[in-house]
Amino acid sequence: MSICTKTGDKGETSLYTGQRIAKNSLRVESYGSVDEINSALAMARASSGKPRIKKIIKDLQQMNMTLMADLASIDAKPRITEKDVGILEDLIAELEKALPPLKAFIIPGDTLCGAFLDSARTAARRAERRALTLSQSDESAVALQDKLFLNRLSDLCFLLMRFEETEK
Repeated sequence: MSICTKTGDKGETSLYTGQRIAKNSLRVESYGSVDEINSALAMARASSGKPRIKKIIKDLQQMNMTLMADLASIDAKPRITEKDVGILEDLIAELEKALPPLKAFIIPGDTLCGAFLDSARTAARRAERRALTLSQSDESAVALQDKLFLNRLSDLCFLLMRFEETEK
């Protein structure tokens, strides 16, 4: 099957659950923002020299694919679970223990990977805003676990950036 199907030439796209919707809909904006997170995470993973960070990032990318499926679905059971949110919370707790307390604002960019992780953090905040807007227009459009996941993801990206830049 060719990547060029021409089915979107009139400004519509297919959702994971098969419905056709406008490419500029709030739903597409939401899962498109998560796709942007994955691009920033891909650059972070490619630039990191730390095997543990690379593995965490790859796991996050896979979880983000699940999140995109949730956001690209109508009337489907959410795939992101409490367990997934718990995984992020456990990683957050682990990194917080390993890092010195934060006493001032920091400027990211001491490492290429750190800069990409900060880009992923800001993309996660944007995706969270898009998902919130979508859920305000349709309460059933975004599962609670998806919202929690996005909120934890941005926190985790921040901590991964700090870890990458302080543990050289």
